[in-house]
Amino acid sequence: MVAETLLGKGFEVFLPEYRAVHRWKDRRKELMLPLFPNYVFIKGGLDRMLHIVTTPGLHSLVGCGGRPESIPQEDMDAVRRLVQSSFVVEPHPFLKCGECVRVKYGPLEGIEGVLIRKSNSNRLVLSVDMLQKSVAVEVDVSMVEPASKPSGKAPMTALGWATGERCQVGSMPAYQ
Repeated sequence: MVAETLLGKGFEVFLPEYRAVHRWKDRRKELMLPLFPNYVFIKGGLDRMLHIVTTPGLHSLVGCGGRPESIPQEDMDAVRRLVQSSFVVEPHPFLKCGECVRVKYGPLEGIEGVLIRKSNSNRLVLSVDMLQKSVAVEVDVSMVEPASKPSGKAPMTALGWATGERCQVGSMPAYQ
């Protein structure tokens, strides 16, 4: 709704989407869903700030200290290339190396540790504080999620804006 309204106001809008199959008891349906729920990106137009902030459903602009910030062009180009490719693209929790994570499924389900990167693989490091020893196991990042509470072993990373009916807008710099 926010993207359509901004388009109607003459802004260039980018709403990256991915295909998802939803299954119900009696049917299944392929849907296009936002890759970044609650975020819409606009190119330029910050000189028309009043037109942006008065858009129904819009909550705020992404920025720092109350000032909108541009998302690096290379990040937006990379997202655009991903969604336009033939690869399967889907959202994934934001994870950083050094973050406390929990294994979501499989034989290690429920184990918490610190996510690290070694060579070309990701590893879950489990520390036994009393022994002052750690062990590492290679994991696929799709198997882990941010731990809900910090364990004191690693800082937690903000995962984004809370879900709801309102939307935030990120700004894209002008194309080169």
